[in-house]
Amino acid sequence: MVDSASSQSRLPSITGKILRSLEIRMLGLALLLAIVLSFSSPFFLTERNIFNILDQSVVIGIVAVGMTFVILTGGIDLSVGAVFGLTGVILAQALQIMPIPVAIPLAVLAGAGIGLFSGVLIAVFGLAPFVVTLGVMAIGRSLSFIFSGQRSISGLPPDLEAIVYSTFLGIPANVLFLICLYLLAWGYLTYTKGGRTIYAIGSNIEAARAAGLPTLSYSIMPYVVSGALAAVAVTFSLAQIMSADPLAGNQLELDAIAAVVIGGASLYGGRGSIIGTLLGVLIMVMIRNGLNLMGVSPFWQGTAIGSIIILALLAERLINWRSNRS
Repeated sequence: MVDSASSQSRLPSITGKILRSLEIRMLGLALLLAIVLSFSSPFFLTERNIFNILDQSVVIGIVAVGMTFVILTGGIDLSVGAVFGLTGVILAQALQIMPIPVAIPLAVLAGAGIGLFSGVLIAVFGLAPFVVTLGVMAIGRSLSFIFSGQRSISGLPPDLEAIVYSTFLGIPANVLFLICLYLLAWGYLTYTKGGRTIYAIGSNIEAARAAGLPTLSYSIMPYVVSGALAAVAVTFSLAQIMSADPLAGNQLELDAIAAVVIGGASLYGGRGSIIGTLLGVLIMVMIRNGLNLMGVSPFWQGTAIGSIIILALLAERLINWRSNRS
């Protein structure tokens, strides 16, 4: 009888832990959304549309990984859209005179360099992340127009398409890259000292510094990762459309922030997960895809995404309030 009573008492606690799990809540929301959209449109759960959703998740998903690193430290990166556009122009021009294996690392290095510039200003000089990355965003947009001559750049080498349209075991190369990237990011944040340091900085940077953690380098590193991944993302974008536009990546920073926040990360830092971000990306892409299938005007889609961000923040505040009370 005692064993039966103790097992019954353990059941609510186990159930409570599962329900409190961020990833489980996000997965439940994603499944619920998929069910609703499948009833709203008969085309939603078709094989073609599922691959379309995965394909649409690649660019925003790559950028969201870098944004997750930044937000976990309590920072913000408003420049990723501009870095996306600028490194796209740099890559397109480099491809005119360099082979693909040289041009792509050059563009990624340029993105990492921009992130390093932002990270140093924020971590070393103590400037506000919002202000610094807003300024870098303005500079990046300006340089995109200057370097491109205010026009789109086309005539890219046909071999570039292979990084998107090649398949492995039936999985497109860009989707496979996204899966591998999330596995690497999850492993780093979960099992390495660097990942734990990033969480510690976001939770309490003074306590992390007092514990002897290398807070300076790990406060800079997320911005370097964010800039580099913006360049990686634009590489896949260029491979699909085979041209570079100086306006590319407009409002991409808002989509990336939305995905991370929807995935349950706190904008104050120290809380969130890479799996939650992935689910946030899928939720955002599914919403846009479903609205398109239902013939909803693109002008209303911004309203939908903005409302979701506000609701996600409100839900986070309510959850924190309830957990603090209990």
